[in-house]
Amino acid sequence: MNSPTSPPGLWGPRWQAFKAGALRAFHRYASWLVSISWKRFILLSLLLLIIAGIAQSLPPFNYTVTETVDEPLELPELPELPPAPDKPETPTPPKAPGADGKPLIRIEKPHPGASEPDGLDISIDERGIRIRPHQAPAAPAQAASQPASAAGSDASGITIELPDSATREVVQGAIDDVRDAVHDAVQARRDASQAARDAQETARQAMEEARSVIREAIRNGATRKVTRKRVVHWGEFLTDLAMIWIIASAIVKMVYKGRIQAEVKAAQATETAESESLKRQVVEARMAAMQAQVEPHFLFNTLASIDHLIETDPPRASQMQKNLIALLRASMPTMREASSGGVRDLGRELDVIRPYLEILKVRMEERLSTEIEVPEGLNSAEFPPMMIQSLVENAIKHGLEPKAEGGSLKIRAEVLHGKLAVSVADTGMGFGKAATAGTGVGLANIRERLKLLYGGKATVTVAENRPTGTIVTITVPYKSIEGASA
Repeated sequence: MNSPTSPPGLWGPRWQAFKAGALRAFHRYASWLVSISWKRFILLSLLLLIIAGIAQSLPPFNYTVTETVDEPLELPELPELPPAPDKPETPTPPKAPGADGKPLIRIEKPHPGASEPDGLDISIDERGIRIRPHQAPAAPAQAASQPASAAGSDASGITIELPDSATREVVQGAIDDVRDAVHDAVQARRDASQAARDAQETARQAMEEARSVIREAIRNGATRKVTRKRVVHWGEFLTDLAMIWIIASAIVKMVYKGRIQAEVKAAQATETAESESLKRQVVEARMAAMQAQVEPHFLFNTLASIDHLIETDPPRASQMQKNLIALLRASMPTMREASSGGVRDLGRELDVIRPYLEILKVRMEERLSTEIEVPEGLNSAEFPPMMIQSLVENAIKHGLEPKAEGGSLKIRAEVLHGKLAVSVADTGMGFGKAATAGTGVGLANIRERLKLLYGGKATVTVAENRPTGTIVTITVPYKSIEGASA
């Protein structure tokens, strides 16, 4: 029977799911680390170390095991036997009388009135032989009357006093009995000492044989069963693991905080860029819509004027047609650059404005006079497209056309405090005073485009012109474009 196995492609999705879950858990833990303060992080780290230190001394990280093991034999330290007793000395036979002829034992009968010498008193009577220390001291008078030679001769021997009734044969027999008893005692002592020496020698030989047997067993690898208790400690890694965890968490807290901040900044920048891009698209759409409304109306009116002048004044019609062609040739690239949100040089903007003003002058005849006052060196200055044309259209439509006698329009450019200022001034009805006054959408669109392009570094100002009319000035940072047309 075959065991069930997983499908071949099952481990791939499982691994992907596990990896995704682990990654989510890591991000959650890292986000939590970033959210807490360093003080709280240190306190939690100390608590983790304390818990790890306590846990490593508790089950299952610390327990006792009872086990039986084979332990090799070792040579024990056997006690040393005491030395054998010395052989008893052979009893020395009684010395022969010395040079001075004095015997070792002297038996004398007591002399009446003689002083007793110091030593032992041996008495032999009908009750036997008695040996006792001498107790009765000699009287001073007797000591003085005793000859010095007698005292000196009795001090080194044993005196046996016999009663008057004892005979020499009796005494000699008693002495022989005593000698035999002493000889038997010495012989018994000698036999006991010999037996002790034999027993000690036998014990020493047995001990040496035991040592030889144990040494032989050790050489043959003999072992013995030993039961012992062993304490198992395998939780020492908990403290090291806790320390590694704390260090890794600190690194994650420092690194992940910077990553989160970078992600937040990137998200904010993306949101801002998307918002600005959306705003720019809205503004460009408004500009395109306004341009779409203005251009057809202006184009139709110009074509109608050309058709009328062809019948009445062909030279003027031809000039107007040339101006229209120049306007279309110059404005088409400008409109494309405006829709893409880019910039171009001021000279190309004026190339669009000049034919446009000539066409308007043909239409309005003597009611419109124009003047362009722009230094030659500023033609290469950077300037947003379509803005001057929008200001000129507003000045004509809402300022000069409603005025019966018309007026003049002046375009001027200059550098003030490091910025390029371009102004369009007319002598028309004034801002917001004509019946055709607009809603201000054109100026609002211009302000929005300038904000998107330059931030707060560009401005649009509207002021009254003296004696009548309006002046609209656009100020942008001055920057020259390399390779711009003169």
